[in-house]
Amino acid sequence: MHDQHPGEDGRLLEQLMASVDYCTEVEEDLIDAVTGLSGSGPAYVSAVEALADGGVKMGLPRRLAIRLGAQALLGAAKMLFDSEQHPGQLKDNVCSPGGATIHALHVMESGGFRALLINALEASCIRTRKCFLVKD
Repeated sequence: MHDQHPGEDGRLLEQLMASVDYCTEVEEDLIDAVTGLSGSGPAYVSAVEALADGGVKMGLPRRLAIRLGAQALLGAAKMLFDSEQHPGQLKDNVCSPGGATIHALHVMESGGFRALLINALEASCIRTRKCFLVKD
């Protein structure tokens, strides 16, 4: 049956995956990059703990700080996903001159935040490739 209707199997798999979350088909040579970006997502969301630590430092109770940190990332990601804007445009839309967001962004940029995320994704992708090569 699989050999007779390969397109149907692909469509069924896409429908099953899309019922849970975002689903897209990529070329095989992009799988490692997809794994580095999407598959390692929980590692990137660990930033919520750092945000919560900052909230606690500034006087928030821990549970509230975790909830607010998670909601901040979720809300921003939803705005980006729903609008289909470039992330830079979304950032420009929310950074008021002299405001809190642009000040936070400046500190993150000064600390190499963008490079850190790019390097983390690259490391995950390289590790995925190495694991795949070992299995062959």
